[in-house]
Amino acid sequence: MTPRLRERLALLAGITGAALVAVDGTVLTVARPALQHDLHASVAAVQWASTGYLVTVAALLVFAGRLGDRYGHRRVFVLGVTGFALSSAGMVLAPDIGWVIALRVVQGVAGALLQPATLGMLRAVWPAERLPGAIAARTAAIGLAAAAGPVVGGALTAHFGWRSVFLLGLLPAAAALAAALAVPSAPPPAASPAVGRGARPDGLDLPGAALLALALASLVQTLVSLPDSGWSGRTVLGLALSAALALALARHERRTARPLLPPALLRSPVLAPPLGVLLAASAALQGTLFPATYFLQDVLGLDPLQSALWSMPLAAAMIITAAFSSRLTKRHGERTVVLTGMTLVTAGTLLTARLGAGSGTVSIAACFLLLGAGFGVVMATATALVVRGAPSSEAGVAGGLQQTIMNVGPALGIALVTTTAGRTAPGAALTPAALAMAAVAAAGTLLATRLPGPTAELEREGGFAARP
Repeated sequence: MTPRLRERLALLAGITGAALVAVDGTVLTVARPALQHDLHASVAAVQWASTGYLVTVAALLVFAGRLGDRYGHRRVFVLGVTGFALSSAGMVLAPDIGWVIALRVVQGVAGALLQPATLGMLRAVWPAERLPGAIAARTAAIGLAAAAGPVVGGALTAHFGWRSVFLLGLLPAAAALAAALAVPSAPPPAASPAVGRGARPDGLDLPGAALLALALASLVQTLVSLPDSGWSGRTVLGLALSAALALALARHERRTARPLLPPALLRSPVLAPPLGVLLAASAALQGTLFPATYFLQDVLGLDPLQSALWSMPLAAAMIITAAFSSRLTKRHGERTVVLTGMTLVTAGTLLTARLGAGSGTVSIAACFLLLGAGFGVVMATATALVVRGAPSSEAGVAGGLQQTIMNVGPALGIALVTTTAGRTAPGAALTPAALAMAAVAAAGTLLATRLPGPTAELEREGGFAARP
């Protein structure tokens, strides 16, 4: 098999695997009312079908990335795609909401396995100088899948019922599985000095994995429940538990010989800034979209389909800018591109804060265009920096960290705007919520100034190893 064919197959597997997860998340949102009615379930139970998945994925992403570093990303990817497809098929036959929740948790485990592996396979196969282009294509595919999911899911639910939406992912799962199996397996990369003194890079830090999983599960569960429950003793207890577990994890990681999160990796000036930028960008975007959706429906009186169509400029801009991000970075450098993207996100949130009952189509479309254009280029470029900036032996952990950020960021943004709104309805609190997200985006813009410049600068700093 030629190197180019191997690269294309790895890219096909990565794109379809990432799109599979993106489609699944959006189509379920559309199918929730029909699922609740058909299974005679409560709103809280249906919400757990989503929460159970989110908590499971967020808790296991980094450990799943370490499994890919240890056993090979292709093997872990195949396991994740297979589990994702089987759990989706199982939900077609689910007799009650309890089965749906349980299968969604299983699907969360599978999703955690395959998401870092999509990045790990690209890092292992694609040359460093062309890796940003592959990640840009993956990011554009995620945007396209997320945009198409509600439309396709709504049509399937209307004509064939909610169970049909879970069949939607079987075809891309089969394509991803076939592409991954066609890529020749490669031995796990050699050890990196970043692992730490006396460390065995092939070891698994199970206590660290357990502490990280519990800390993230507690944090995500607290954040996603805050919009409904508000600030309460339970919320404070959840955050306090997350902080205590995080401190216990930090202490354990400093003392163990085989850390799940090598301190040298976390302190890397190449990895930390783009991870911070991704956290700020994802929090600002979703924190703005949350009240904006209510604004379109409750204030402007649009129905769900109309509001989805009005927000299409966001998806279109995200797809286009993500696809062209690698060309922009080659010409202007990563720092300039991400700074520009974060500036667009900040401008989009500020313009959103000015929307009111008299706002027209052009004003609203401009807000969505700025948000989508900025986020698309930031996500693609910062993700490439994270994956390429880690040594080959830590690519899975780096990918797991990136995916964890992309799960925690939206929950954090929505929790912040809910706190800002207080008892005010989300749609009516659009202005203060968007201003709060503008502050988050501005913080991300400042972090972007710490990113490396052109690729040559990154190579001089030792940001990534040569292609294995």
